[in-house]
Amino acid sequence: MKYQLETLAIHAGQDPEAMTGAVNVPIFQTSTYAQAGLGQPRLGYEYSRTNNPTRQAYEQCLAALEGAKHGVAFASGMATTNNCMYLLQSGDEVLVSDDVYGGTFRFFTKVMSKFGVQAHFVNTSDLAEVEKHLNPKIKMVWVESPTNPLLKLTDIRAVCKLAKANGSLVVVDNTFMSPAFQRPLELGADIVMHSATKYLGGHSDLVGGILATNLDEIAADMRFHQNAVGAIPGPFDCFLALRGLKTLAVRMQAHARNAQAIAEYLEAHPAVRQVIYPGLASHSQHALAKAQMHGFGGMISFEIKGGIEEARTLVESTRLFLLAESLGGVESLIEVPATMTHASIPRERRLEMGIADGLIRISVGIENTQDLIGDLQQALEKAVSKTLV
Repeated sequence: MKYQLETLAIHAGQDPEAMTGAVNVPIFQTSTYAQAGLGQPRLGYEYSRTNNPTRQAYEQCLAALEGAKHGVAFASGMATTNNCMYLLQSGDEVLVSDDVYGGTFRFFTKVMSKFGVQAHFVNTSDLAEVEKHLNPKIKMVWVESPTNPLLKLTDIRAVCKLAKANGSLVVVDNTFMSPAFQRPLELGADIVMHSATKYLGGHSDLVGGILATNLDEIAADMRFHQNAVGAIPGPFDCFLALRGLKTLAVRMQAHARNAQAIAEYLEAHPAVRQVIYPGLASHSQHALAKAQMHGFGGMISFEIKGGIEEARTLVESTRLFLLAESLGGVESLIEVPATMTHASIPRERRLEMGIADGLIRISVGIENTQDLIGDLQQALEKAVSKTLV
């Protein structure tokens, strides 16, 4: 029987524990396992860097949610990104969405460049741009959709078609949407990547990452490097991630419901210059969002009139929206990308991409909608009172 996401999140990879019947997968806090005999590991477990029952349950659950055969977990989102690079060799090149998370930009420009892997940052929302830059050296296309922080969308199905014709792998960073709202493998992607720190965990209490794929050979390569390099998550973090996945479906609906209401409020506010949210009809790719996503997510970016000082006053005046990096937790967060999450990107490039100094990004939590709007209202009044009111 084929189960839906809400059911898979609670049951996939999570049968009651065999010895005691424990409903929750136990935390197997062990580094090694006693063998039944020489060269006879029990159930394939011999060392926890190689495999661990708690991690295995987590990997199986996320794979099921993404409609994948394989899930491979890592200690952080960046460790997950790094593992994908072991599919490449020196001299290979990668097309990367131009508006990516600052850490991803830093990784490609400051780390992979030293190993002879060149990244080309292109607007993957523009299919003509993607096609123009594809060539035999491009072995991978790295897509963020929606992007961070400008929430630009990529037509994943169309880019996958172009990449396949070029013989390139497609990796989609699905962190902002989660499998609750977007399943890139169904659109043709080869690999899905998540920073599990965000919506998968959902409670701002773990750091982790995970990959999903249907390709056996690639999964075997990822599994080999997971063990050989060793950037694995501990069993407690895997337990926390599993706990988060159980409520993923209901949390994402709450995030999106709040975000829609807040985006509409901000768009109507006279002190706000622009609001970027895929759920708004004003979003330039709203139709694509409706076509390839099952919800619009909990991330909003916006600019208030004025500049960096007005933005600073706003983010320092909220009471419920906490001034902090990261996203995807049950609590609402607010930040200024230019000085926080995207500070590693040179200012000239940020401005070229459209990331203004005063751009504000909010991760909408699952608090009461009107309480959140009221918090933004009082902060906006303080931010614009000096110059615009």
